[in-house]
Amino acid sequence: MGNDAGLRRFAGTVSLVTGASRGIGFAIAERIVAEGGEVVLTARTAEALTEAVEQLGPAASAVAGRADDADHRAEVFAHIARAHGRLDHLVNNTGINPVYGTLAALDVAAARKILEVNVLATLEWTRAALTAGLARSIVNVASVAGQGASPGIALYGVSKAAVINLTLQLADELAPGIRVNAVAPAVIKTDFARALFEGRESEVSAAYPLARLGVPADVAGPVAFLLSEDAAWITGQTITIDGGAGIGGLA
Repeated sequence: MGNDAGLRRFAGTVSLVTGASRGIGFAIAERIVAEGGEVVLTARTAEALTEAVEQLGPAASAVAGRADDADHRAEVFAHIARAHGRLDHLVNNTGINPVYGTLAALDVAAARKILEVNVLATLEWTRAALTAGLARSIVNVASVAGQGASPGIALYGVSKAAVINLTLQLADELAPGIRVNAVAPAVIKTDFARALFEGRESEVSAAYPLARLGVPADVAGPVAFLLSEDAAWITGQTITIDGGAGIGGLA
């Protein structure tokens, strides 16, 4: 779990992690549990969530539903109030990218759905968490796609650029009580990103100075840091997690 030092930074805390049945979200939840915290997971598929909770043990629980569904959000926060009576941390991890191609050819309905889930739902989860008494910190999972051109997944990049700016706006509005930060991963070996590396992993990995693709634990560690009191004087920041890809100069 990447917690060799035996840290207990989340002892006595409750965290909500969206999109957490697998991949990056699950790794974040796993790290929080490893450091003594309790977690509530959300995702669309009940079966996958049940399996995730079984792997994480008694410190975890879950509520299935769509991230952009207001009734689902209400059910999640009712569960948190009933089962825990507190909420310390929020990780907005849910994101979708159902299309590949140019902006010129993009279906408007698909574009609207991407923005609703990746941007507006992030805001709505945050607003609902604040109403529920969120006490400490928020981390939004953005992407390097939001920091530059992202051919083929351009509107996904637009949505993640919005998440990065949303992080800044929320950090300003919610200080000093709540810290708000983000992470921007490059290609991470998950089912979500499979189309970006499957069948050519060596070729894709060669673009990274650290000579490999990221894995979910590479994101979970920085997220745990940003949530924790180790980052007590950090807010409004986006940590890029890209295996060194961003350090190259002009050819």
